[in-house]
Amino acid sequence: MEKLRESLHEAPIIDKDGYSYLVHPLSNGVPMLEPELLREVVVGVTRAADLDVDKIVAPEAMGIHIATALSLQTDIPLVVIRKRSYGLEDEVPLHKTTGYSESEMFINDIEAGDDLLIVDDLLSTGGTMASICEALDDIGADISDIVVVFRKQGESALDDTDYDVTSLLDISVDQDGVTIHD
Repeated sequence: MEKLRESLHEAPIIDKDGYSYLVHPLSNGVPMLEPELLREVVVGVTRAADLDVDKIVAPEAMGIHIATALSLQTDIPLVVIRKRSYGLEDEVPLHKTTGYSESEMFINDIEAGDDLLIVDDLLSTGGTMASICEALDDIGADISDIVVVFRKQGESALDDTDYDVTSLLDISVDQDGVTIHD
């Protein structure tokens, strides 16, 4: 995870109404995402994740490129939880709240009994992930594993759930930068 660690030390932190927001190639596409970094992350996820699943699930937007590369590497189909409704039959809406926003998301192509691996770039407040897990539970899908690249230290909406999240790196972020917790 050498490139991943190095990239964190170069990442700017911006203030979003009192929330220290990490601007990183994996989470924002800014600055440019180098293939070597994405490759290192995908190798890390393949080592950390339960890959005996039916589908990889990623929330829009910044989990998509990680999940796409993982899908190509593993031949496991990919489902994206979208930020817009397509009005398809059996579409499931969910409401998510993060440290800096609220919005709706929509699940398609997940059925009861599907074994799922959820992949995302960053777990911060856990609001998005908790909402996704609840909606997938309501569908009757089985969440086999959740893997994120970065997990911010602190309270998470997942703390009072049965879901464990594996991270490639645990971090804390403040105005002064990023601290990696080993």
